Amino acid sequence: MGRVVEGCTRFAKGPRGPGSRPGRRRLIVFRYLTREILATMAAVAGVLLLVIMGSRFIRYFGDAAQGDIPASILGTLMLYHLPGFMELVLPLSFFLGILLAFGQLYLNSEITVLVACGISPNRLLRVTLWPALLVALLVALCSLWLTPNGARHNEMVLEEQKSRLDFSVLQPGRFQEFGSGRTAYTESLNDDRSRMESVFISERQPRSDGTPETVVTRADGGYQTVDDDTGSRFLVLTDGERYSVEPGNHVAERVQFDTYAVRLSQASERVDLQAAELTSTPQLLERGGSEAWANLQWRLSMPLMVPILTLLALPLSRVNPRQGRFAKLLPAIFLHISYLSLLLAAQDAIARGSLAPTIGMWPIHLGYLLLGVWMTRRDQRRGGRT
Repeated sequence: MGRVVEGCTRFAKGPRGPGSRPGRRRLIVFRYLTREILATMAAVAGVLLLVIMGSRFIRYFGDAAQGDIPASILGTLMLYHLPGFMELVLPLSFFLGILLAFGQLYLNSEITVLVACGISPNRLLRVTLWPALLVALLVALCSLWLTPNGARHNEMVLEEQKSRLDFSVLQPGRFQEFGSGRTAYTESLNDDRSRMESVFISERQPRSDGTPETVVTRADGGYQTVDDDTGSRFLVLTDGERYSVEPGNHVAERVQFDTYAVRLSQASERVDLQAAELTSTPQLLERGGSEAWANLQWRLSMPLMVPILTLLALPLSRVNPRQGRFAKLLPAIFLHISYLSLLLAAQDAIARGSLAPTIGMWPIHLGYLLLGVWMTRRDQRRGGRT
């Protein structure tokens, strides 16, 4: 605060000599306020990203533990999910960053000093809009380009994984769960992990009378195939034996085979890679249609939220020292939630065709913009000017 007070004191003085540099003093205030806002925003964004990404990572880790996806692709999936998380987190983080940073400045009477030194609330607003523009550009980069590309990449990776061998998650020389209650062991895998050598599989299956039995299968090799008609996947085992045994029973059934197919999964519905949320922004403009316009307006709404939230945050950040810097935090969060919820509802209505794309989400943005202008004017009338 000392540098700001000193700079403001010099700025507020009368005529300056030929050696004075008022632009530098203005720059001190600009850098100080920008640093406070961005530092607070970074802290809030870090916490929110940690929570959201942690939740998604736990979900993927559970899938990897069950053998649905290999653990080696977890890092790639999380990396390509990051733009989608940032698209939602950055506007909220910047909103809260302004509230917390300016709230602390009000508590320390720094805003009072700045206003007393001739820096009007309008100048504070202009100073705040510069980092808002930077954040809006970053959000636009995510929403218009990185997020759809990342979502498409992840869907392609997961779809490719579904079409690959289920035993791609297996490690040679270890007994591991192999889906549907199976335990599998393989001595080795070939270079592209498409074929197993020296295979052992144990599973529980019901008999014809409904009682369970343990089935053990040993084979020299195994590979996967997909039925073109049904889309079901089968593990084809070659040159082996199949035993039906029951612990404590000395009698076992043995079947020797040259080729034996084990169904791995039923045909599943394939992901539509042409879905609007997976399509690039230029392709959405060319495609048209309700879903395309709904997704396009959503992508444009994310960066547009940032300057509007800035207008809302500045008057909300004014707090009484007796109230504390968190006094208006809860109402501000509810305001942001209502804004985002209305945008989501409008997106769904546009996609269903019940709301014309020409109307779309623009009235919502206009409503909150007018609310921000009104709150700013009211704040200035109630003491924003000195």
